[in-house]
Formats: sequence, structure tokens, C-alpha cells
Amino acid sequence: MHAAFVHAFGGPETLSLETAPDPAPGDGEVVVDIAATAANFVDLLVIGGKYQFLPPIPFVPGKLPAGTVSAVGPGVAGLAVGDRVQTLAEQGGYATRVAVPAKDCIRLPERMSFVEAAAMALAYDTAWFALMERARAKAGETLLVLGATGGVGMAAVQLGKAYGLRVLAGVSSPAKAGLATDAGADGIVDLSAADLREGLRRQVYDQNGGKGADVVLDPLGGDFFDAAVRAVAWRGRLVVIGFAAGRIPTLKMNYVLLKNMEVSGLQVSDYRKRTPDLMRHCYDEIFRLYEEGKLHAPPTTTFPLDRVADALVTLRDRKAAGRIVLLPAGEASSRIA
Repeated sequence: MHAAFVHAFGGPETLSLETAPDPAPGDGEVVVDIAATAANFVDLLVIGGKYQFLPPIPFVPGKLPAGTVSAVGPGVAGLAVGDRVQTLAEQGGYATRVAVPAKDCIRLPERMSFVEAAAMALAYDTAWFALMERARAKAGETLLVLGATGGVGMAAVQLGKAYGLRVLAGVSSPAKAGLATDAGADGIVDLSAADLREGLRRQVYDQNGGKGADVVLDPLGGDFFDAAVRAVAWRGRLVVIGFAAGRIPTLKMNYVLLKNMEVSGLQVSDYRKRTPDLMRHCYDEIFRLYEEGKLHAPPTTTFPLDRVADALVTLRDRKAAGRIVLLPAGEASSRIA
């Protein structure tokens, strides 16, 4: 097989494209011929040695590849050669094949392509857990999504609408508002507006009958978190998903006390490890809503595996709208609307 290996932590250019022996399935495992794997921001952290969970070197990065089962090991029931699956593999996706525990494979809907599956993986399950498990969102509530045009943000906008919430999308500039409204947002909050501290709350109140948001999902952190805390409703819930803005914020607990609000965090990989049944339920819901036409994959740019460094640089430099997906068997880059 072909794979991109990490032999020393560093930037995208340190990845080494190599030929390696094909994996063989062990007890309870299947081998999956990988058709598509998303490039995620977390991959840059793993490759750079900056993530909290790091595999031993050398390793092949790439989370949650999608593909076709090509071999089945002893003790596997319920999967067969030829099954199209979404895997929950924590690494190994930047390759043409990977061995995965059968329990970490979920069959794809018939009409979902591998590119769609990869583009939705990690973003839509993260958004689902933030919205439905951590925030316990309910139909009729108002949801504010920060970073609404990012992978997790766009997924959260779609999921919020699918579950009957009113969705306000926080965008980095008015030019990106169309992406959020196309995903279903009911209103736009301009995060580039002057005086973010007061301006964010004012925009939320103006669009929500003079009240704050019942649920806030924050993948940004930094000044955006500081401003969003002020826009949370009484008994509201704010979920911290990440710190894409760079600064890890702190919180004055008087806001929590006076608003009777909750602030929680989400590390979604823990759910894959600790609550596999709940993770499977999450994907059942995502696939159900996809088949009902309530969810769709975001705009996607694809790269062949031999251009993995280019793909990661494009991701790092925020030069692609929507998601970036690697095609291990692909030969050319393309953009899929």
C-alpha cells in the first residue's frame, strides 16, 4: 500500500510518502481500502507534535477514513467484503489501506458518496455531540454558532435547523454570510464588527427579541468567547469546542452565577473511546437526517494522496472554503459543490 508517514514531528512538508506492506486483519478486525479521508486541523496538531494524544513515531496520520471492506479477520460478524463503511479510526487515514476493529466501522447510506462521508466525518459528529449531548438543545431554542463557516460550524448550523432550533451564525466577515445562509442560518452575527465585546451581544439581542442565545457553540475561543459569554441567555449553555482563534480564554464566574448558565467542553475523541454506543447513535442520527435531505455535505476540495502536503498547507492557510478531502486513489485536485 501507499501511505504518508510521520517520522519526526513538524510541518506538512515533513510527511514522507512511502510504500508499505498491506495490512492484514487481526482478530475482530477488517481491512478497509480507503477511498476518502478528510484533512482536519487536528491533523496539523498531531503531525506537529502539539496534540494531547500522540501515537508513537513512525505513524500514518488521518482520522476517520471511509472506504470499502476488502478483508475480514477471525471473529468478525456483521461485516463482509464489499461493505461501504465509515471508520472511526484515530489514525491511518492518509493511506490506501488500513486495518480497523470491526466495531469501529459503520455502514454508509447507499446514496452517500465516500467524499461526502469523509467531508462530514469529524465535523458533523463533533457538532452533534456539542449540540445534543453537551448542550441538550431543544426545538424552539435559539442557537448561536461561532465560526459558522468552518467545518464544525456549518455542520452545527445544519443540525440546529434539522432539530428545530432558530440559528444565528457568527461569521468572520459579511462576505461569508452567504455560506451560512445557504446552510440554513436564520440570521447573521458579524464577528468583524467594531467593538466585539458589546457588538456581538447587541446583534444577538436585536435578532432574538431582546434576549440572549439559549445555546452557544464556540470553536474559536479568544476574544470571541469573551464576547459570546455576554450573549448567553438566562439558563443558557455554552459549549467550548476549540481555540481556533489562538488564545485559550478564562472566565469570570460571576457570569455563570448571575445567569444560571452552564459552560462545558467537548473532546469528541473521548466519546469514540468511552461511549461507542453513543457514538454509533450519533452517526445513525447523522445518516438518518442525511437520507431525509436535512443534512448535506459541505463544499469540498479534493487532493490526491501524493499532494497531501499541499492539502495540509491549503488547510493551514485557510485557502479553501468548506472541507478538504484526500483521495488515496485519486489523480487530480477538484472542487465539489
